[in-house]
Amino acid sequence: MKKFTIALLFVALVAMMVPQGAFAAVKIGVLAKRGAPKCMQKWGAMGKYLTEQMGEKVSIVPLKFEAVEPAVTGGKVDFVLANSAFYVELEKKYDVQAISTLVNSRKGNALSTFGGVVLVRQDSPVQTLADIKGKKFMVVKKSSFGGAQMAWRLLMDNGINPETDCAKFMFGNKHDNVVLAVKNGACEVGSVRSDTMERMADEGKINLADFRIINQVQDDFPFVHSTRLYPEWPMAACSHTDAATAEKLATALMALDKDHKAATTAKIVGWEAPADYAPVRECLTTIKYGAFAVIQ
Repeated sequence: MKKFTIALLFVALVAMMVPQGAFAAVKIGVLAKRGAPKCMQKWGAMGKYLTEQMGEKVSIVPLKFEAVEPAVTGGKVDFVLANSAFYVELEKKYDVQAISTLVNSRKGNALSTFGGVVLVRQDSPVQTLADIKGKKFMVVKKSSFGGAQMAWRLLMDNGINPETDCAKFMFGNKHDNVVLAVKNGACEVGSVRSDTMERMADEGKINLADFRIINQVQDDFPFVHSTRLYPEWPMAACSHTDAATAEKLATALMALDKDHKAATTAKIVGWEAPADYAPVRECLTTIKYGAFAVIQ
């Protein structure tokens, strides 16, 4: 009994000596668009970097598409890193606030915008957006900004409603699944976010020559894309997160060097001040999605 009491006193003494908050965990929910394992492979080093910079434990929490909103409303995460459409919805409904915007990296380019890709097999008879009518069209999920909503808006702007004008409006749940479904003939047309196809090709999963891009935009953006470009994913603080923690995280993100393991593993250049997400709100209003389905 005496030994047990001494042990408890020792634990209490150690706890008093450790800086306040050292045992607290800051949780960052990350949309796992290619599944949880790839999410941790990509963002795990970022969690370690932020832990070192902030002096408190920072945990990465991979989230499926349908788990993002419940994680925010249930207080399971303090910050959320999800696509730009998720952000503007969470901002409107739950006062989530962007503290920084991701700057992507591709072949030495710093990219703070991204687009959507409409793809078919190289041997497909589909040549134009108009040809998509009556075809089986697969997107990632309705909630996927780059993998659905951008292309959805593009089609709507061209007089095509994928929900009513396509033979089937299908969902692959992951970006890779959509590309492979097009390749294997499970659907005739697919949509994913820009950089998906190039990264799958780099991983040896596909040959880009087997596909054709519909309505391909010719510009200096280094990824193939069919839609206009929109601001990249924001890191956002939940409404319950205190301002001091949010400021510490933002400062740590902005200080990230492009050559640090956390950046190279995530394949990003770093982070910048929050972008203007008005174009994203316009997109969701056009397709009448979620919180933007009813015009106030």
